[in-house]
Amino acid sequence: MNADWWSIEVFDGRFPATSWFLGWREQLVEAALTHGATDWHLTESDWGLVLELFFPDEGHWLRWRALPLVRAALDAVPDPVDGLLVYRGRGGSSGAPVPRRPRPAPGSAAVTADEAAEEPLFRLGTAAV
Repeated sequence: MNADWWSIEVFDGRFPATSWFLGWREQLVEAALTHGATDWHLTESDWGLVLELFFPDEGHWLRWRALPLVRAALDAVPDPVDGLLVYRGRGGSSGAPVPRRPRPAPGSAAVTADEAAEEPLFRLGTAAV
């Protein structure tokens, strides 16, 4: 079995992406479930949203993606020119089966500070000429 997640990222545009999803949610999710999807997940962010769908194989995904309803919904996103990404995988197109997790900061916060070495002391006095 070649099951996989597929993601649809919708960015805010003339109106919020959440408004777009509220208008299409029932039709898109129902069509996905009746065309073989076994799970779905929505992630909202300050720039838009990501709709993730889990299909048993690529054929199910392609049949769902070709539905006139799905094509109409994707044509109606808030920014039809630059506001839509469709790709295989989850978590920012990583292709990983689960979303990426944050890593520790790569800067000074990620390492412990070593004890400072003793610095030599200099005595100030008269300079030899």
